[in-house]
Amino acid sequence: MPQLQLDRVLSALGKLGPGHQGRTVLLPPSVRRGRFPAVKASPFNQKTIAEFHEKRGRGVGMWGDNLLLLTARGARSGELITTPLVCGQEGDNYIVVASKGGAPKHPTWFGNIKANPDVEVEVVTDGGTEKFKARARVVETRVERDRLYTEMIRIWPSFADYEKRTDRLIPVVILERRSGLSR
Repeated sequence: MPQLQLDRVLSALGKLGPGHQGRTVLLPPSVRRGRFPAVKASPFNQKTIAEFHEKRGRGVGMWGDNLLLLTARGARSGELITTPLVCGQEGDNYIVVASKGGAPKHPTWFGNIKANPDVEVEVVTDGGTEKFKARARVVETRVERDRLYTEMIRIWPSFADYEKRTDRLIPVVILERRSGLSR
């Protein structure tokens, strides 16, 4: 599968910022064929998204099968932005954590879902992947948040370390499937 120089692609789009020259990223087939996606993602996320689709959600990078793709509208830009996230599941809903690796500030996607909670989620299924509409709900009660965070540590043990690296309470978000809107 050919790789493209990201700086050439982004320069053509006028979106290349300083410090990004020379980075190589594996782009999805639609981009390589000249049809640019309507959804934005960082170079690292773009590569992870491509791998997610290539492997039909299975065995993606270091995350294995515990990954979903969250597409949310940017709070400031209004553009659709896709972010791969480690996930858990509770019933029909999916659980994600706004850890940003224990950084002092919340990840950008968290601000996006707070401003625009109607999102699209793509998850791994037995037969491949499934996309569905969801509503992102930030867990408000400390008891529910702590219970779900503990469950997420079982899936991704690094979440325990992330919590120790920051003074902020790391939010937990439930992606509630919206009935009748699957595709």
